[in-house]
Amino acid sequence: MYCRNCGEKLSLRFCENEGLVPYCNRCENYMFPQFSVAVSMVVVNRAQDKILLAKHAEDEDFILFAGYVKKGENAEKTVPREIKEELGLDVVKAKYMSSRYYQPKDILMLNFLVVVEENRPIKLNEEIAEARWCTPEEALQLIRKGTTAEQFLSNAIKELKRKI
Repeated sequence: MYCRNCGEKLSLRFCENEGLVPYCNRCENYMFPQFSVAVSMVVVNRAQDKILLAKHAEDEDFILFAGYVKKGENAEKTVPREIKEELGLDVVKAKYMSSRYYQPKDILMLNFLVVVEENRPIKLNEEIAEARWCTPEEALQLIRKGTTAEQFLSNAIKELKRKI
């Protein structure tokens, strides 16, 4: 690992209350790891009995909608922006559910349960090949197994069942 400020090779140094942390001897600073943050969204209709899943052009599996939080933007602003960009739909409300670190892409995923105004036609952007409304049971069958998306979807369905 190298310092993001000066390029110096980092060493591990003990930091009180933190343990071993990468340290730059030249800058004399601890370099805590930085990683991207993204939102993952379980999109439901107003009645909350249908879930919208996505399929990317290069993928055969259905997934949840997701997008990166842009610099200077908070997660609450990212959710409606991403839904508008990917689907052309308006968010009625969004509820934060949970988070999970996704190591393969070095991303912290923040999951939201999102209610959209579904009476408008869906306008897919170039990232999405297909979007499909499903019952919760169908969504669990279609989502890629053993993934962060499956975990988020399962948690959201439990939350939806508590409300019914």
